[in-house]
Order: sequence, then C-alpha cells, then structure tokens
Amino acid sequence: MFFEKRDRGKKPFQNHVSKLKAGDKAPDFSAKDQDGKIISLKDLRGKKIILYFYPNDDTPTCTTESCNLRDNYAVLKKQGYEVIGVSANDERSHQKFIKKYALPFTLIADTDHKVIDAYDVWGKKQFMGVRFMGLVRTTFVIDEKGMIEEVITKVKSKEHAQQIINKK
Repeated sequence: MFFEKRDRGKKPFQNHVSKLKAGDKAPDFSAKDQDGKIISLKDLRGKKIILYFYPNDDTPTCTTESCNLRDNYAVLKKQGYEVIGVSANDERSHQKFIKKYALPFTLIADTDHKVIDAYDVWGKKQFMGVRFMGLVRTTFVIDEKGMIEEVITKVKSKEHAQQIINKK
C-alpha cells in the first residue's frame, strides 16, 4: 500500500539516453586502443563504423554483446563496417578481454572518459533497483562521412549484430 501511494503518478525511472541522434555529426575523438595505438575518428573517414559503448570488460552482459559482434564479425565486415568497442577499462583489461574471447576488433581504453563524455553515454542508470551513475550501453552506427546513421539505446546483447544488420 505505501509503495503504491508513494509511486502513484510518477513516471518510472529511465536510464540516461545520449542527446546525440541520427543525422548528427559524430563527435571526433582520439584515444588509445588496447595496444596503446591512437585511434581517431577522422582517420576512419571513408569507413562505416559501429562504435559500441559497454560498461565493463568480462562481465556477463558485456561479454555476451561483444561475443555476438565477434560471431557476426565476418558479416559486418562484408557490409563494410569497422567495429570499435569503448569502455572505461584500461589497456591491460582490454588485452585480457580480447585474448580470453578472441575478439577480432579494436577496444578503446577511455579511462579519462573523453570519448564517453563526447558521446554523452555517462549518466543515471538503474540495475536491480539500485540507481547509480555509469556508462550506459549504447551503439552508434556512423557512416563514411562521419554522420550518425543510427543510435541504438535498447541494445539486445544476444542479438546485437542483428540489430545493426537489420537497421531501417
């Protein structure tokens, strides 16, 4: 009874959603990958990019999402996509994650949150009833000219590649 009265008329909590949308210019970035090599969006012009943000290496949902992209990597490459993952984990963590799951794509070690902040994917989240600040799982599909084609905010980790391949 108390719970119903307290929540009556209030909207349910929703995770933070990036302000970036389809049609926006993708924010440029320069950041280190798992090997310390600098990756810049401007250096990737002319390529289609799947830039997926995930909270943490080697956690159940993030592993499922990354392995789904790995398992469909040949199809994504055939369609012209470069896959790049971004989290706040450091290079060493990314190297272990790549090795453990044989991930064939680049992971950006965004320990200073510059890329995360540029794409506006840090915000309020809720997990198992607990609210906190964190990286909100989001994927940006970027075209060859550096424009955002699609923003996927409701990532289905077990079928994420299909969400990208079947985009409208």
